[in-house]
Amino acid sequence: MYHKMFILTAVLILTLAVFIPVQAISYGEPDGTEHPNVGSIVVRTTEGTLYQFCTGTLISPDVFLTASHCTESLDEIVANNPGYEVLVTFDPVITPYSTFYTGVWHTNPEYNDFVGKYGRADPGDIAVIELDEAPPGITPASLPTAGLLDELKARHVLYSTHFTAVGYGSVRDTKQTGWQAIEDDNMDRNRVEQEALALTNAWITLSMNLATGNGGTCYGDSGGPHFIHLDGVETNIVAAITVIGDAQCKATDQDYRTDTMSARSFLAYYVTLP
Repeated sequence: MYHKMFILTAVLILTLAVFIPVQAISYGEPDGTEHPNVGSIVVRTTEGTLYQFCTGTLISPDVFLTASHCTESLDEIVANNPGYEVLVTFDPVITPYSTFYTGVWHTNPEYNDFVGKYGRADPGDIAVIELDEAPPGITPASLPTAGLLDELKARHVLYSTHFTAVGYGSVRDTKQTGWQAIEDDNMDRNRVEQEALALTNAWITLSMNLATGNGGTCYGDSGGPHFIHLDGVETNIVAAITVIGDAQCKATDQDYRTDTMSARSFLAYYVTLP
């Protein structure tokens, strides 16, 4: 559950101590205005302090795609901290002067605790925020057709396919050392390219091997997109969203597929599917 609001609830801290779901960008670079439809979920305290929480993608004029472990955590944060605000921004850099949007989040009713279940179960870790207004001037990203990744695997081209991960999470610029190399105060949007390594019914594993030119995600990237490259060109298709990674953000990147029947069944309530 990659997010950076460690101080808000003891429950979240305990969750992270057991297992680390997705984080921020490792070995990447600033995204600038390259992916304007990728935004950040931000929590603003009663004192006005901003915390970058999770990442997501606009997939229709007013629907923001993210992860259920993010929205479920937001329920607890808001319940335990009256006056805290949950906001979404698409600014490349989060500041007190950013343009923020409000909305209503919807956790997947089929979401279940995925600890220890990677590769053996479908966690249903997909959610949306219905924004109260459509952000002007932003073209939404697209969703994949049903079974796109299975089709690529059957054609023996999946493992030569690249993906671009985008997120606002913590940054790691070096493979050396452990936690010490993670910069947890990042507030800007970053991106990185990855190659596919493995595919299961619910998950895709993407490479974070710096030696082969790959990077990955880290704390705060949860819910963020992995845009698939087709015929060697990056598309605006969100083939998976960030969910799980290793605690030090330098080894593994397992992401929840958006082309499966279960993911599409949830998304069909909120958007028109391809």
